[in-house]
Amino acid sequence: MLKVNNKYALSFLVLLFVACVNSKQQPVSIIPQPQSLEWTNESFDVNKCKGIIVKTSSLKKEARLLQQVLAEKGNRVDLLDATYPEKHAIVLQLDTVRADYLAEEAYRLQVNGNGIRLSANSAHGIFNGLQTLFQLMEAGLSIQGCDMVDFPAYKWRGYMVDVGRNYQSLELLKQQIDQMARYKLNVFHFHLTEDVAWRLQIEQYPQLTAAEHMLRNKGQFYSIAQVKELIEYCRERYITLVPEIDMPGHSAAFSRAMGVDMQSAKGFQIVKNIMEEVCRTYNLPYIHIGADEVKINNPQFLPEITQLIQRHQKKVIGWAPGGNYDDQTIRQLWKDEDKQENAQTSPYIDSKFLYISDFDPLSTVVTIFNRQVGGKPRGDSQLLGAEFCLWNDRKVTRESDLVSMNAVYPAMLAFAERSWRGGGYPEVVFSIGADSSDRAKAFVEFEKRLLDHKHKYFSKLPFNYVKQTHIKWKLFGPFENNGDLSTTYWPESRQAVLDDSAASLNATGGTIWLWHTHGPPVKAWLPAPEENTTWYAYTKFWSDADSAFSIWADFKDLSKSGADATPPMGEWDYMQSKLWVNGKPIAPPKWTFPGRPSGQLEAPLVDEGFYYRPPQILKVKKGWNKVLVKLPMASFDPLLDWQVPPKWMFTFIPVYRGEGDINYSSMDIRFEPNN
Repeated sequence: MLKVNNKYALSFLVLLFVACVNSKQQPVSIIPQPQSLEWTNESFDVNKCKGIIVKTSSLKKEARLLQQVLAEKGNRVDLLDATYPEKHAIVLQLDTVRADYLAEEAYRLQVNGNGIRLSANSAHGIFNGLQTLFQLMEAGLSIQGCDMVDFPAYKWRGYMVDVGRNYQSLELLKQQIDQMARYKLNVFHFHLTEDVAWRLQIEQYPQLTAAEHMLRNKGQFYSIAQVKELIEYCRERYITLVPEIDMPGHSAAFSRAMGVDMQSAKGFQIVKNIMEEVCRTYNLPYIHIGADEVKINNPQFLPEITQLIQRHQKKVIGWAPGGNYDDQTIRQLWKDEDKQENAQTSPYIDSKFLYISDFDPLSTVVTIFNRQVGGKPRGDSQLLGAEFCLWNDRKVTRESDLVSMNAVYPAMLAFAERSWRGGGYPEVVFSIGADSSDRAKAFVEFEKRLLDHKHKYFSKLPFNYVKQTHIKWKLFGPFENNGDLSTTYWPESRQAVLDDSAASLNATGGTIWLWHTHGPPVKAWLPAPEENTTWYAYTKFWSDADSAFSIWADFKDLSKSGADATPPMGEWDYMQSKLWVNGKPIAPPKWTFPGRPSGQLEAPLVDEGFYYRPPQILKVKKGWNKVLVKLPMASFDPLLDWQVPPKWMFTFIPVYRGEGDINYSSMDIRFEPNN
């Protein structure tokens, strides 16, 4: 018997892993991990289930969902009333479930040899419990006995998509919403208006959505009926849709359509008319008004809009730092606010360093898993929770690129784990950490569950995270280069014996950040990074035979929310980074658009990232194959060219793709840096 309590202690996670390995039937991987979980030696065969007993009539919707899932697995059962004998049945009931926090979403799930009982304080809690039960069923219809009590650490667990810049079809949006529901996220933030296009139908002003006023995906917008359909689709899954109409900034599309600026007298009246229509049309608890990255010329603009929305019994959300909000407005933090300007007495949502379009997939999962939401281990009356955001400023070739060029689904699972479980670490961390650290051990355990879910649920959906915790590196440095990035040092000498050389630092991962572009707020592998220095990374991997390996390799992940220049022809990046395997230089790909200047947001990315281009093919030899990486750095100053921000990082991972699989996986081979 094994317990994992809600204190987030690593020792219990380790015990869970050991018990799973040693038990007669290995328990399935659950994401997010329940707050309290006890496995037993009993099991229940769902094939023997005689029906679903609905103790409370208000749970019929949830009961029918369970009935549908069982039918898809070949077990058709009836819904039974409360008087039916409970043996060999699944019981759904409203009952008191004690929880440390947010009891309205809590549930208790009990499985033994006689059946299954799912209890909750509300229908939402039952729905949450069903998502966990469905994961238990993935091991087969024989479910291992357990007793769990579970509840979220944060009230607000959200995902934002920017459809103003790049339109997404209802089909793609629903695909993402389905996965949100599976992992107990409960807020879908719908960013509908931008400089690029206004995509929300407004009956009073049809010109807003006219094709001639859009810069991309011309003529594509969401009708009132479609938005209502999405709202109901979310509501059926206990997800709240939050529409965002950005004002008075990010409003060039409005100005093109209406011929006026939002902050002019005429424009302000139009905005009021729009908000009246939106508030009357949609039965929603929140309206997001954006309100960041703009000079407020009319100090009454936001207060009057806020009062208008509040008169309709809706709460207002705005980006922060942002406009002149009242104390009731919920602030969505995108960076730290001025503490003197805002004493942070208002409720807030944390989105700092949660813009996944800025990060490569492997680092995305690491940093989100490490995060402590809002700097607190769980929410309170001020900290509602968090949202991770998809800001793909750059134009895409096809809508599917939005979920394949960004780590949408890997990020969603990592975010679900952290926003439901709570805990984490106060700093923004881009490194897995020393192997002996509690943080690294916790990530290894989570990575296993993450990859289990990838193989079970995402064989047909893009999931660009692969195992990386087995890849070990020795880092040598720093070597002062005085701004000359071509200078060579002893690690790249043929006489160097790197196996026997003491490392300056040891690192783990397929993607290694030495220093992050955002500077001191973000912790990477180097504890004290220095400008005008060069570092080297070394590892070796084993091959059972002379062979050809597919390799993910890279030195800079171009942001999808920026417009970085593409690498020059014949180079991996602008810092003269190098890669050798067995002493042989590995040339970068032949870029489709080499050296394309910065600032070109209308030029879609094609092959600039390792996870959306074909992998490098390398010939490897039987035995140990040695990998050396050179990482020069000049200035950290992004102002030298803000569109080519320095990124001190690299990726190296042998990968493969099984027949019929759309995703790559990390090769199960041994890495050994000989430390």
